[in-house]
Amino acid sequence: MYTTYRLKTSDLNIQFIESLKTLFRDQEVEITVSPVDATAYLLRSEANRKRLLAAIENIKTGRNLVEAPMDILQ
Repeated sequence: MYTTYRLKTSDLNIQFIESLKTLFRDQEVEITVSPVDATAYLLRSEANRKRLLAAIENIKTGRNLVEAPMDILQ
């Protein structure tokens, strides 16, 4: 069995460990940890990829940009 979990480190707790122990009862397991590249994840979807690439092009060409006063961003 191969299972992938994607979660934030703040979600790691004893309940998560206990669920792993239940799921893989008395088996040796290998745990590999790596940070998630959000950009790569978003680019997997064709719709997201098109939207992100269009947004990048808009920034490069200065089109469809919205300016916000600094005081509302604080």
